[in-house]
Amino acid sequence: MRTVEGIQEPVARPLHLVLRRAVADHAARERRRLHPPLLHVGWPGGREDVFAVAPDEQLDHALRADVVAAMVHTARRRAPVAGAVPMLWLTRSGPLDVGDVDLEWLAAARAATAEAAVDLTLVVVTRKGWFDPRTGVRREWKRLRTR
Repeated sequence: MRTVEGIQEPVARPLHLVLRRAVADHAARERRRLHPPLLHVGWPGGREDVFAVAPDEQLDHALRADVVAAMVHTARRRAPVAGAVPMLWLTRSGPLDVGDVDLEWLAAARAATAEAAVDLTLVVVTRKGWFDPRTGVRREWKRLRTR
């Protein structure tokens, strides 16, 4: 039996609201047009940890996977509900198209979550919307209003 990974249509309303929150939070926090990508692990609107790569720093796949594994482990220990699995989201500038950095973090996240035997929810977030790099499911707003 093969299971399809990633976010599928129709997107459940609770997940839609959480991802909308991630976009709104990113748009409110990041005002620069160009900024480095940041990996977030946790729950949008709740507790999250953030990892930034310095501009002069290069990470290989193994190091990225180690970063994801450590962040997922920490987030699970501090989960609001026992056994909760954190979400991963990559905030970056640019269009809502799959880029190299997205695929690098996706590969690392797949490896780390497979080793931890937890489900992976990973999206790429920009100031205009979000998308799942595995399925292409996306939401985009011209003017996102906070509620």
